[in-house]
Amino acid sequence: MSLPEECDVLVVGSGGGGLLSAVRAHDNGLKVAVVEKSDRYGGTTAVAGGGIWIPNNDAIKDVDSPELALTYLKAITDGQVPEHKLKAYIESAPKLVEYLMATLGIHYYHTAHYPDYRLELPGALPIGRHMLPSPRDGRKLGDELFHLREPQPYYRVLRKVHIDLADMGALIQRPKGWKRQVFQLLSRYALDVPWRFKSSRDRRLTFGNALMAGLRQNMLERGIPLFLSTPLDELVREDGAVTAAYVTYKGSRRRVAVRKGVILASGGFEKSQELRNREMGHTQVEWSITPAPNTGDGLNAAEKIGAATEFLDKAWWCPSIRLPGPVMSSVDLRVGLFSDRALPHTVCVNRNGDRFANEALNYNDFGWAMLADNEKTGANLPCWIVFDAQARAKYPIGSIWPSAVKPDRFIPQDWWDNILYRADTVRGLAEKIEVEPAKLEAVVQRMNHYASTGIDEEFSRGESAYDRYFGDQRIMPNPNLGPIEKAPFYAMRLDLGDTGTKGGPKVDEYANVLQADGTPIKGLYAVGNVAGSVMAGAYPGPGSTIGPAMVFGMVAADHIARTTSNLPPR
Repeated sequence: MSLPEECDVLVVGSGGGGLLSAVRAHDNGLKVAVVEKSDRYGGTTAVAGGGIWIPNNDAIKDVDSPELALTYLKAITDGQVPEHKLKAYIESAPKLVEYLMATLGIHYYHTAHYPDYRLELPGALPIGRHMLPSPRDGRKLGDELFHLREPQPYYRVLRKVHIDLADMGALIQRPKGWKRQVFQLLSRYALDVPWRFKSSRDRRLTFGNALMAGLRQNMLERGIPLFLSTPLDELVREDGAVTAAYVTYKGSRRRVAVRKGVILASGGFEKSQELRNREMGHTQVEWSITPAPNTGDGLNAAEKIGAATEFLDKAWWCPSIRLPGPVMSSVDLRVGLFSDRALPHTVCVNRNGDRFANEALNYNDFGWAMLADNEKTGANLPCWIVFDAQARAKYPIGSIWPSAVKPDRFIPQDWWDNILYRADTVRGLAEKIEVEPAKLEAVVQRMNHYASTGIDEEFSRGESAYDRYFGDQRIMPNPNLGPIEKAPFYAMRLDLGDTGTKGGPKVDEYANVLQADGTPIKGLYAVGNVAGSVMAGAYPGPGSTIGPAMVFGMVAADHIARTTSNLPPR
């Protein structure tokens, strides 16, 4: 299949927002083509959890309402997002789930008791508004499975076997029967004949891989073309409207005319140090955990034709660590510490040896805390996570499997005092990581006191339902606090990473890109991380990235159909 010279709608990017908008536009009767810069489809969605934050979904209608959700979003975005835009998201979010499940056959379920991130704010729900995709059989994709971007290491056991939320719970919480569950998980993979003769890649897809496989399968069924290794170069605006785009296809610059519009879904600019320096000035591209080559192509193209921008100084923050690649130790991976910091027997300190935040904060707010502490002390970015032999034995930290599975003797020699620091005493560990020994000893002593009382007198760790969700329920009286007392003691360096930037072209409630005067650029839409986020600098709950990307992808496709043709949108 060759790149078309024209189409109704050109979608730029193949993450959740891009492929959802492509399928929706097709279902609205439009001729669609999708171009993707990478040689893999799936974008950042494929390597993420695949969750979506859906207010007032069917599972929580008895405790949620549009009014309650709006109260929460208004509080957490602090007046930075117009109310009508927040209302548009709240109104359309349940419709997205209905479309995914009833029309596309992509099943989502509510993750009970996975709380909203800011429970102290009005309108937040302790049971949460998060929904996850069910596992999916990758065989249905045929050879297209092998063009799907693979998930992050923490979504796989032994870097091959895909796990879901229940499997993760078994590995961390170790309830009764957990060994049998893990054995069944590994056996399913090993005994999957004849698939094992075809590929070592697991065909049981979970999290973001499950979602993207479902969307790609729907594209294949509809005959919607996807062109990989085809980056966007330039948008063409004539008489005020976007009428074409230039892309690079098989090494040649090609023009694609668009009759109805372009939907930018090309991701953020987290992999462009130039843009980070210009807009942020305080973070390094190397610590982003996003594997997709997102360098701001959509942002640059939109700015050149007059798009206004917003929130360019913000990102979906996540502390990250460096881990050598599984095959070549000279190739580094960036791994996010999403919830490891909430586990007992751990503490985070800056380079002065001081705690600076509740370690169990959601990853975005912990990133903001790192920035604030560095502004105050100059001793963060990076900081340290410190833990003892109990944590090392029981929990995976930074994708390093617990010593019960991977003992210290199996840790590569070049990791020691490089990736993972170890000492027989807290003082010895402090000296290795160049933190004031007396301060670190004092912090550990206070943490041990808090573990015995169950009360963190400094930062209230373990008081909220969100904190406790990621704690160890076997630990009493506080599942997030355990004494740091058993040698050897360990430390890992934490840098300020991200799962993508969240600023870009300013858009309205229809995802239409706006000019500086607030009027829309006809025929240009932006969804996902390429656009200014509906969440501003906040993170309301799990799925707040992919949820809006797909919701506004659907909204954009409907708006194009409604305003440019006689065909009514679905």
